[in-house]
Amino acid sequence: MSDRRHLISIDDLSDEDLRWLVQRGAEYSAGDLEGARPLRDLVVAVLFRRTSTRTRTAFSAGALRLGAQLITYGPGDLQENTGESVEDTGAVLAGMLDVLVARTAGPERELRAYAAQQRMAVINAMTAEEHPTQALTDLTTLTRHFGRVDGLRVLYAGEGNNTATALTLALPRFPGTELHLRTPPGYGVPASFVERGEISAKRSGARIEQRHDLADLPEVDVVYTTRWQTTGTSKPDPDWRTIFAPFQVDSALLSACPGAVFMHDLPAHRGEEVTAEVLDGPASIAFTQAENKYHSARAVLEWCTA
Repeated sequence: MSDRRHLISIDDLSDEDLRWLVQRGAEYSAGDLEGARPLRDLVVAVLFRRTSTRTRTAFSAGALRLGAQLITYGPGDLQENTGESVEDTGAVLAGMLDVLVARTAGPERELRAYAAQQRMAVINAMTAEEHPTQALTDLTTLTRHFGRVDGLRVLYAGEGNNTATALTLALPRFPGTELHLRTPPGYGVPASFVERGEISAKRSGARIEQRHDLADLPEVDVVYTTRWQTTGTSKPDPDWRTIFAPFQVDSALLSACPGAVFMHDLPAHRGEEVTAEVLDGPASIAFTQAENKYHSARAVLEWCTA
């Protein structure tokens, strides 16, 4: 058995690997790989300590469709709850599983501990810091809709959460792209992620800009938002909704970006981060984006076990 490959952060991927994953996800989405069973005779486990509709279903269905057997763990199922260390748990699971897909909403270092071996692939299905498989879904969706990622311009409006950090690391890998982050004051994409994204941007000729208002909107191809209450997090400011209110994506904001499509990682709270008119309107590709999570998950599972 060859060593497994882990996906904990977008930064774990080379530019070549990132492009392969995005293109492979697009091929699955287009139906070009139906019937492929690259995970036959493998065992995949999904561990979700937090709620999930799209990511859990995508990886579960994806593993089964690719020929794997599936084990599921809920938040109270493992002996970590009685004091066993993450390192010991990872070492034990690695002797029995081929892949562990884990959503912890906790620190990334937990998944690094699971991945301190090469027998079992570990896939980050969301930590507090980053949601890398969401970024792969987003890039797959852009590829399917526009036929490319290179040169696309994205306006991200809302909290600088783990979806935003993953996008900040992923999009600038593609030449000529622009990522305009418009985040509420005090709730931006952390500087460390912007700096990491800028390293890629300098190499590829991409651009990242973060501001804390919605004035002087640029010409963009995509307007993207996420829900304001991210899974597993809380906000220290009791008046945070007042701070977030100007960043709602409504018809006026979308009209200021003529020709742009609308994306959302879902679940959505209509009337908060986005209006129903936008989410359910003709510019929205949010539900196609959700389906692409399944196609992208198959690409990730294939890559990790190849």
